[in-house]
Amino acid sequence: MRHETTTAQEPAGATSAVRDTVRLGLVVGALGVVFGDIGTSPIYTLQTVFNPADPHPVPVSPDNVYGVVSLIFWSVTVIVTVTYVLLAMRADNDGEGGIMALITLLRRGTAKRGKRAAVVLAGLGIFGAALFFGDSMITPAMSVLSAIEGLKVVDPSFEDWIVPITAVIVVVLFLVQRRGTAAVGRVFGPVMIAWFAVIGAVGITGIAGHPAILKALSPTYALGFMAGHFGIAFFALAAVVLAVTGAEALYADMGHFGRKAITRGWLLLVFPACVLSYFGQGALILADPAATSSPFFLLLPGWARLPMVLLATAATVIASQAVITGAYSVASQAAQLGYLPRLRIAHTSETERGQIYVPWVNWLLLVSVLTLIFAFRSSAALAFAFGMAVTGTITITTLLFCYVARAKWGTPRWILGTGASLLLLVDLLFVGANLTKLVHGAWLPLLIGLTAFTVMITWQRGREIVTAERERREGSLPEFIEQLRDRETPTRRVPGTAVFLNRGGRTAPLALRANAEHNHVRHEHVVIVSLETEPVPRVPAGERVTVAGLGHRDDGIVFVTARYGYMETPDVPGALARLGPEQTEGRLDLDGASYFLSKIELRRGPEPTMAPWRKRLFIATSYLTADAAEYFGLPRDRTVIIGSHIDV
Repeated sequence: MRHETTTAQEPAGATSAVRDTVRLGLVVGALGVVFGDIGTSPIYTLQTVFNPADPHPVPVSPDNVYGVVSLIFWSVTVIVTVTYVLLAMRADNDGEGGIMALITLLRRGTAKRGKRAAVVLAGLGIFGAALFFGDSMITPAMSVLSAIEGLKVVDPSFEDWIVPITAVIVVVLFLVQRRGTAAVGRVFGPVMIAWFAVIGAVGITGIAGHPAILKALSPTYALGFMAGHFGIAFFALAAVVLAVTGAEALYADMGHFGRKAITRGWLLLVFPACVLSYFGQGALILADPAATSSPFFLLLPGWARLPMVLLATAATVIASQAVITGAYSVASQAAQLGYLPRLRIAHTSETERGQIYVPWVNWLLLVSVLTLIFAFRSSAALAFAFGMAVTGTITITTLLFCYVARAKWGTPRWILGTGASLLLLVDLLFVGANLTKLVHGAWLPLLIGLTAFTVMITWQRGREIVTAERERREGSLPEFIEQLRDRETPTRRVPGTAVFLNRGGRTAPLALRANAEHNHVRHEHVVIVSLETEPVPRVPAGERVTVAGLGHRDDGIVFVTARYGYMETPDVPGALARLGPEQTEGRLDLDGASYFLSKIELRRGPEPTMAPWRKRLFIATSYLTADAAEYFGLPRDRTVIIGSHIDV
């Protein structure tokens, strides 16, 4: 009996151990990918706050140091811990987070709630996603520069080498992107664990030298600083916000690691380590006001500064990697939702579908980051631009979350109103403070965001115009099928299978109509395929395809709808392979099937559909469209493209 009891318990214990291992692996993975940006902010935040070159400098005094450190602590607590970790991460779209996920949740709730409000908020969401592209350009330049600048603390003679070394690291970083993050991702977690352990330990040594700094944990110091020195504190917020850079990554990467893993990593390691670092630096500045030039590195003894520069460089490269891959994801999701043209996307991992590489975005980011490095040449100069992108994204996320909380969960208005007012008050104070730096660099992320936003909404509008004109030309699909059946359009059936890609089931594909009207032939089996992007990240395999017979079961023509999530890459042959002969009026010859695509050439027409400059922009953007055969997974040697043109 004792033996049976032991046998029954062992599998349960083993299962529990496996679950614990999986959970630990997720937390370690999240530490390596999610927290790189926010985890490296202690390198430059306090240095930027007390930067004497700031147009609105914060004088170094005990009251100001206590106030700034307290303000940093409570800003991180309210924005990151409360807004993102405790609230926003509960609003997921089938496990996925981020602004694009909130936009799809808004779309779902439009039918139930006010459509106008949802459209306005969705537009704000698109602008927030556009600001993220600016963040993706500024973060690598800012983070890597701040780490390499530690060299001049080690030896001032290295100062002239900072920009060239940073540029080389950035170029290498972008060149290896096409290899994917699967291989290097395994070392990201341990490196970041070492990083947080070191900065936390170093922070403790600083606190030990001046333990009175712990009084800044009290919110009275932050509130007293804001109320008693508002003229200084308000402008300081433009630099304090650097402490929450990367907060959006916690939410955006939720689909890869899950809310629990990210929450545990943040609360158990990242948050305490960053707080210890900030308080240690604050203690150092109280003891030596001259340390404001680089409190992060000066907190270490001389022998440890060069190793810390190397560790900081590794950590900032990881931080850069996180926002670069985030930009790939945002671009991919925007294309799936119709805000960008179809881009060429390469999946870099056989096991992680979220790991992708978008060449066009990669090279655009590389050129942009190098331009920023050589134009600004220091992290302090870039800091003014950095904060604007962060505060804009955070504020928009808060707005969208509040709408979703009301529409999805029915949160009482008084609770939502009180909470939203407090959170938005904090967010808007940061936005206002960063607007004061507009002429000093804060214009940059706004310019990038407005440019990306204009491209996205122009593409969406142009796509609507082209789709409407295309549907008019294609005509009704049921009527066309009846014409073929009634011999009004005489055609000859030839052996084989033809697959025509179409945008929906209402209209006849231009390629099919041209084949029948000009060549007077049709294949024995005709499959019309429509691809639909669902407002979910991924569609289960069992719900991938549905088949309709178009009213007749003996004409060999079927209509197939293939559904994909906005984070998936379509594979038309793979979807058709799931179908049996009973669904397709006979067995399809997929090994020899011909695939037909309708290619549309866009021309600027006289109709007042859009402003002339937007027409030019739409047509220019269309040249970024990825090759359709490659995008849909079609065999190149069996794909036929039939062209037409449409005036925009």
